[in-house]
Amino acid sequence: MTTDVRQPIFLAGPTAVGKSAVALLLAERVAGEIISVDSMQVYRGLDIGTAKPTRAERARIPHHLIDVANLDESFDAARFSRLAKIAVSEIQARGKVPIFCGGTGFYFKAFLDGLGEAPPADPELRRELEAIPLSDLLAELAKRDPKTHAKIDQRNPRRVLRAVEVIRLTGKPFSDQRADWPAGTEKPSALRSFGLIREKSDLQGRITQRVDNMFRSGLVEETKQLIPLGLEQNQTATQAIGYRQVLEHLHGEHSLPETIELVKIRTRQFSKRQLTWFRRQMQMDWIALEADSGAEQAADRIYKCLSRQG
Repeated sequence: MTTDVRQPIFLAGPTAVGKSAVALLLAERVAGEIISVDSMQVYRGLDIGTAKPTRAERARIPHHLIDVANLDESFDAARFSRLAKIAVSEIQARGKVPIFCGGTGFYFKAFLDGLGEAPPADPELRRELEAIPLSDLLAELAKRDPKTHAKIDQRNPRRVLRAVEVIRLTGKPFSDQRADWPAGTEKPSALRSFGLIREKSDLQGRITQRVDNMFRSGLVEETKQLIPLGLEQNQTATQAIGYRQVLEHLHGEHSLPETIELVKIRTRQFSKRQLTWFRRQMQMDWIALEADSGAEQAADRIYKCLSRQG
């Protein structure tokens, strides 16, 4: 099968697996530009805790959808999808290849499958739902929309609440709130999708090292500086692992050593959920990275696979 060499490439996987390093090497091989698929890297100021690409990396390869929102703004999958489509058009117009790289599965899904014209949040209903225990919300979701209940991250209160909110506002299952791509617009193929994995012990070691580096690099001080900019009022950003725990530390809930350990635990749990989501929700070619290396080999394998497709 012959494919347009400028069609997007999708590179996904759990946090700390090494996606960014592979994406940079791959972009150099295919003349690509990188589109970040990260629900936290979109926010200006969330730098250390999101492992945002460095200035040198962004100078090496153009990156998109990084630092596109202030902390006092809302940002969601619908906005991501709109901006991503614009970025793809601009990248392809330059004769380059868009490379989607990140770990926010719902954003991948939003771009590939589209999102419905779901109603905006209803403040009064939102307050009512926020007072309901998560277990009760999940029970309602299971009854009214079993399909969504089976697929949704049941440990993410924000997503569960939003699904129930949309169901109550529209009277329709949340799983039906999906829009097709506009007529005349070619939906991108998910065939060029690759998932990165590592051995469990290797990935956990990388997570430990990453968290330690974040705190050494000034995560606590960065969090302090972001509070006046609206960090605590942003319901999305305050869910970011690292920032959430540091805020709790600053409010006296945990000591610094306890906070660092808690961030490591939450990150390991999150990486496991990411991997489960990608395996269930996306069709990808999985590539195993070797301990302490693997980026070059992974980029080579992906490049060869793409060459066979083209």
